[in-house]
Amino acid sequence: MILEAIHIILPILIVAAAAFAVLTKDLIAAAIAVAAMSLLLSLEFYILQAPDVAIAEAGVGACLTTAILVIAIKATKRMEEEA
Repeated sequence: MILEAIHIILPILIVAAAAFAVLTKDLIAAAIAVAAMSLLLSLEFYILQAPDVAIAEAGVGACLTTAILVIAIKATKRMEEEA
C-alpha cells in the first residue's frame, strides 16, 4: 500500500522538480532543482530494486553534475546585475 503511494508520488515530484528547473530564471536555483530531481530519480531507482543504478545516479547526477553546473554559473557574469 505505502509502496504504491510512493510509486505515484515520486514521479510527480520528479516532474515538478524538472518543471521548476526549466521555468525558473535563477540559474543557481535551477541547478539545485536539477540536483533534487536527480536525487528523487535515484530514490526511484532504489525502490525499483536497481541499487547500482541508484548509486551511479546519485553520484554522477546529483553530486558531480551539480558541482560542475554551480562552478560554471559562478564563473560567468550575471546579466541581471547590469540592467
